Amino acid sequence: MVRPMQFCRPHLAVLVLVLAALPGAAAAEQKKKEEMSSSTLPQSAEWKKLAGLVGEWKGTMEEGGKKYEGTLEVRMTADGSALMHWMDKGTSHEMITMFHPDGPTLLATHYCAAHNQPRLALTGAPGPDQIAFHFKDGTNIAPGGGHMQHLVIRFLDADRHDAIWTYRDKGKDMPPATFHYTRVK
Repeated sequence: MVRPMQFCRPHLAVLVLVLAALPGAAAAEQKKKEEMSSSTLPQSAEWKKLAGLVGEWKGTMEEGGKKYEGTLEVRMTADGSALMHWMDKGTSHEMITMFHPDGPTLLATHYCAAHNQPRLALTGAPGPDQIAFHFKDGTNIAPGGGHMQHLVIRFLDADRHDAIWTYRDKGKDMPPATFHYTRVK
């Protein structure tokens, strides 16, 4: 006959070993999570300027002699590795542009109301306090089809900036549309 204590001793020893290992395993798991969430990103001057746009904005744009009002929400996402630029949220012409580092440069994917997704890459800025992007490639763009070709962001001060978008259709650039934004919060 096996006495209950004799039967349990080997199991108790295993249980003690498992319990002793848990704090070390938990610490290793926590360290792994911290390393994953604090991935290093290039902190270029352009990225820092874009990050300064985080907040809510109201804006105006003139086209064809008419003035249009709009909104902009800019937020950091994906553990600080992407910036979402959300124009005219909740409207039929709502559009999102996602900015993110790609090695030493920046890319912007524009999810357009024209039902395509041009990708633009950082290029030389046309002037001080400006960041410029130029068409690289895209999806759902037919040959000769219309798409965003250029984007220039002009930083006026901490609470004002302009976004100058140039649309290309049938191989020709249309007149740029300039959105003037003022920070709400």
